[in-house]
Amino acid sequence: MTDSNNLKYLITLSHFQKIGPQRLKLLQKHFPTTKDIFFAKPEDLIDKGLSPTLAYEFNYFRKNFNFEEAYAKYEKEDIKFCAITDDNYPKLLKDIHDPPIILYYKGYINCLNNFSISVVGSRKFTTYGRQACEDIVFKLAKNGLVIVSGLALGIDSLAHCAALEAGGITVGVLGTGVNRTHIYPASNRKLAERMIEAGGVIISEFPFGTLALKYNFPLRNRIIAGLTRGTLVIEANAKSGTLITAHSALDSGREVMAIPGSIYSETSAGTHKLIDEGAKLVTCAEDILKYLNLEEIKNYIENKTIKSENPTEEKILANLSKKPIHINELIGLTQLDTRTINSTLTIMEMKGMVKNTGNMMYIIK
Repeated sequence: MTDSNNLKYLITLSHFQKIGPQRLKLLQKHFPTTKDIFFAKPEDLIDKGLSPTLAYEFNYFRKNFNFEEAYAKYEKEDIKFCAITDDNYPKLLKDIHDPPIILYYKGYINCLNNFSISVVGSRKFTTYGRQACEDIVFKLAKNGLVIVSGLALGIDSLAHCAALEAGGITVGVLGTGVNRTHIYPASNRKLAERMIEAGGVIISEFPFGTLALKYNFPLRNRIIAGLTRGTLVIEANAKSGTLITAHSALDSGREVMAIPGSIYSETSAGTHKLIDEGAKLVTCAEDILKYLNLEEIKNYIENKTIKSENPTEEKILANLSKKPIHINELIGLTQLDTRTINSTLTIMEMKGMVKNTGNMMYIIK
């Protein structure tokens, strides 16, 4: 367990972001404690590997940083700290090449010691991507897996929401500070609150007030991959930042899985490349449980047969699948009139038997 004095200096050092995990590890080899690093003279820091510019920048920072003022901000927002030496530091994350020295979090960090999977993908998803994400993630969460993602727009948000809909736990890894005003994108602040209320957590290695800087997100991605035994990629173009997460997972010896898509879709180029490089091809939640050797935790997968309750529902179900079909096509196939099929579909959706995926396109639930 990190003593409070050492934690104070770890927090302070994290506010000087030019000394990251790798540089801090280097300095820890030469100084007995974090406090000794903090009070080291510039000349000693230079002697131990820092550049003169960086050493004198840090010296200036050290003299002007007000720890009490910074700590008060964390307390006000109920932001907690977890150092790499703490018992509740996520065990899997500790095993990656460059684990964060300290994590800032809001919520329940112990949920990360449960079975979990990372789910990432494109910000600009297709209807197919949405359906695959909502279907598979819902079932994984129903089976007790914690869903980890980056709280970004697109597939990340869909994955968090699907986990919540299933009554599961989900974790958001940020490339900003975890204080409310800096959660990015701002439109997901309410989602972050829902995740915490449901027993999840939002975490970051970046201190209070860190902005959404472009170079923070590749660093964030290694944490997403490092927290779990496997990463699932749902839609990514050939140059997507999502692939950074996948390669981080591979570098840490974790499983990488990808959902195939249309050969004509740009958002499938990245996932197909991953599959070509050896990622496991996934078509359902059961595939993931098998690849991660988690079949023994299955209580049930929501693939039970849906039984119709009357002849009209039976006709509709006979023509529905997981592939979206427009209501006009359903009318033609079932020979039901528009009024009957509209009212029946509405009732079936309320029962949880079917789902309107948008634009009057329906699938079996």
